[in-house]
Amino acid sequence: MHPALQEIPSRIFRLAEGALAQANTHAVYMDPGKEYWDFISVINAGHAGELFIKAVIAKEHPLIIFRDLFLLDDEASDSLNIEDLITRVKTYELNNLPQILWATTGYRIKEIKCFERHRKARNAIQHFCDPDKIDLRSLSLEFIYKIIDPLVAQYFGICAIAYHEDPSVSYDYVVAQLLRSELKFTMPKDFNVTEISIKEELEGCDEAYRNWIQKELENIGKLDLYR
Repeated sequence: MHPALQEIPSRIFRLAEGALAQANTHAVYMDPGKEYWDFISVINAGHAGELFIKAVIAKEHPLIIFRDLFLLDDEASDSLNIEDLITRVKTYELNNLPQILWATTGYRIKEIKCFERHRKARNAIQHFCDPDKIDLRSLSLEFIYKIIDPLVAQYFGICAIAYHEDPSVSYDYVVAQLLRSELKFTMPKDFNVTEISIKEELEGCDEAYRNWIQKELENIGKLDLYR
């Protein structure tokens, strides 16, 4: 592989981490004066998803994420560099990525309806249009934890809950919102919460979801957190 290509997956991954941290924060926290964060959460969640998918594809081969590769060769340059890639060719759009991801890795995004709902809402916001009658924070969290979280857990061994922008606390409030929304999420082996009560947050939740939480906690030896 050309040396200029080797750093592409890690570059994309680092950007994706930042976008995910912002998406989690903007989808969960609702401070006065920051009502616009629900729109930003959709943008950042979509950006994070796009980058993480591209990072997975680029691990197979970095050039797969680029369109019109024949434009790279101007028959004058002796070598390839990052600047050439950025200025001469474009990467694939978000709507093409599920198919490219499947073709290159065999990984199929199961929640494709969620993917499409979020993609359309993101596209509307980017074109200055407010999607009607949509809870944007919930849509962002669904996208993060139905699309991004399983993907990054499998390919990078990370958990989406660990990424947020409040260094003063752990992921407790992110987890609290996920519990109230009955969204499944990947738990790290050292999973722990101290600011919330899992049992209290689960009040009113479906029994099947409560059973799933208990099973996940038991699998990592943290069932005491439920009591």
